[in-house]
Amino acid sequence: MFIMRRMLRPLALTALCASTLWAQQKTADVSGDTSYVMPEVVVVGKTENLAAIPGSANVLDLRTLEASRPFTANEAVRKLPGVNARDEEGFGLRPNIGIRGLNPTRSTKLTLLEDGVPLAYAPYGDNASYYHPPIDRFERIELLKGAGQILFGPQTIGGIINYITPAPQVKLAGFASVSGGSRDFFDGKFRFGGHRMVLDYTRKQGDGARDNIHSKLNDVNFKTVAALSKSQALTLRANALTEDSQVGYSGLTEAEYRNFGARYNPFKNDNFEIRRYGASATHNLQLSASTLLTTNLYFSNFSRDWWRQSSTTTDTQGGAAGTAFRDARLAGLRVNPDTLNSAQGRLRDYTTWGIEPRVKLVHAAFGVAGELQAGVKAHFENQDRMQMNGASSKARTGSVAEDNLRETTAYSAFLVNRFFLGAWSLTPGLRYEHINSSRTNRLPGGLSGSDDLSKWIPSLGATWNPANALTMFTGVHLGFAPPRTEDVIDGAGTSTEVEAEESTNWEFGARFQPVAGSLIQATFFRNDFSRLIAVGSIAGGGTPLSQGEALFQGVELSGRYGFENGFYIDGAYTWLPEAEQTTPFSQVVGGAIIAGSAAGNRQPYAPKHMLTAAAGYAAHGFDALLEAVHVGAQFADFANTVTPTADGQRGELAAYTILNAAQNLHRRSHARHSSRQPAAGAGGKPVRVLRNGGKVAKSFSAENAATGGDIMLA
Repeated sequence: MFIMRRMLRPLALTALCASTLWAQQKTADVSGDTSYVMPEVVVVGKTENLAAIPGSANVLDLRTLEASRPFTANEAVRKLPGVNARDEEGFGLRPNIGIRGLNPTRSTKLTLLEDGVPLAYAPYGDNASYYHPPIDRFERIELLKGAGQILFGPQTIGGIINYITPAPQVKLAGFASVSGGSRDFFDGKFRFGGHRMVLDYTRKQGDGARDNIHSKLNDVNFKTVAALSKSQALTLRANALTEDSQVGYSGLTEAEYRNFGARYNPFKNDNFEIRRYGASATHNLQLSASTLLTTNLYFSNFSRDWWRQSSTTTDTQGGAAGTAFRDARLAGLRVNPDTLNSAQGRLRDYTTWGIEPRVKLVHAAFGVAGELQAGVKAHFENQDRMQMNGASSKARTGSVAEDNLRETTAYSAFLVNRFFLGAWSLTPGLRYEHINSSRTNRLPGGLSGSDDLSKWIPSLGATWNPANALTMFTGVHLGFAPPRTEDVIDGAGTSTEVEAEESTNWEFGARFQPVAGSLIQATFFRNDFSRLIAVGSIAGGGTPLSQGEALFQGVELSGRYGFENGFYIDGAYTWLPEAEQTTPFSQVVGGAIIAGSAAGNRQPYAPKHMLTAAAGYAAHGFDALLEAVHVGAQFADFANTVTPTADGQRGELAAYTILNAAQNLHRRSHARHSSRQPAAGAGGKPVRVLRNGGKVAKSFSAENAATGGDIMLA
């Protein structure tokens, strides 16, 4: 299957090249007299830092993001090797990201960070992603999959994705853009900052990939940095995100797909609303020339109300009417949800907060040069979960069917030391996790219970640099992921038999930089699970909570090579020959084998081949890019069912290829500007104004792009 992504036609204003100018000022004069280099809270760092990392790591920099103009987070992370990003509603609002063959549903098998602090609303007790900030907010994306994961946690089985936001600047600057396109798409952005502060606002709205889907998103992000002295600085962040979407949960039956096409969706009454508020503070203290103490304090509140009339293609909400409704769908007949006398509200509220001091120390203990990193973290989560069953098709209240309080308290610590031994480095590490989970049923007669889990997580990595342009690396670590609170404690308050996910993860690879600006990386990986937890989605048929042994191994290739004439190639390829169930998966409660699960079967949503390949040209302010994204065939269930079932929940997903094209033109011109004239770019394009010492000069150089422009006042 081939899919050609349509390029959106701009309206009055379109995206500007101003973000490049923001990224150039990485050393900000934050004290007025003293120039302070603000340390970022990073997982990988910039591309030039990769040589020192004892494991596979990748960075999507601003140049790559600007050249390709990704529409969603899914489009961006697909450029990274080993990443399988499954689309859902078409806007990338709820990405499903899997790494190295792990199930991508709700991105539960990886750790998501923003500027080094948790992005997920409950990374310990319910590590699911029902929201994602707009990709436009970020200037860099980092991916770490090796032994270095133990510095962050709690998930160390798949990988860590860290999104980096732009640094606040001293000079006043700003831009605004508006774009639009088919299916009522609108995208408005505004950024303004200066005096060590930056404010971002994004508004997105439009129809989704199917009928009766319309989303409206507002995202506000504020960031400021202040030098408290010559040796310490404080970064404050605050953000608010709201979404109001007409979107359902149910997929299509095979007959509906055959009769009405892929865009068919009868559920016009379903509604999804979220409100997410977050704040964090990062304090950096330079204790000495060789010691840096960084302390993160973070808080977030996430509320989700999802009212829907059907959760699966075989749902029978509404009694006899619901049964008739289901049968009509299976027969491929058009249905009217207004005939159902029910609607279910899945209402969630999550509050998460924590504190994490970490220290980095350069030393020469035992006569060997080294770098030590250590830290501790206290993390707390509250989940308020309620289900209401309404008595009409558009109900937004009803009888309470579930009222749960789920709490998690987690304490962790890590210690990692890198020994530098000439051309070699050796990096042993150790992480400790202690997690207490509790669940209280607040319905009349409800019970409560709690459970404790503790685990030591070791790692070992090594690098060898036989030449300046070549790094060989290897590593091994224990993969660990705690079970969800609702899985470890059942509704009766009793601890279940589910345990944490555990794997032994191996890597061996090489990084090669043939010329400046180019980088090639190859990695062999083997993730051997002694226990992999599978939680079936409701929409996918509700596979019971199960566990089993599994093996994932393969090869990743990635790289970029630039030629002297301006042409370049960029790509990432993943070959996953093994993603198998090495034992049948069995239900946690009762031990029954999951239907169709058998040793040797392939894991669901684990394509054997994934490729993102791009060719481009960039010179003299012009760049053009043609990109192909290929995802191989994959199964949707443990039984490796090939023929689609009548309910549409099982069957092989065919391979597909997406073609993307992007072009950017940056024109430079010089002009004279009168202080009496309005500061506006040609054609009424938005203006970016930079002030010097609070005074606006009369001369300027204007840098205009085909998609917008900006003016810099000297």
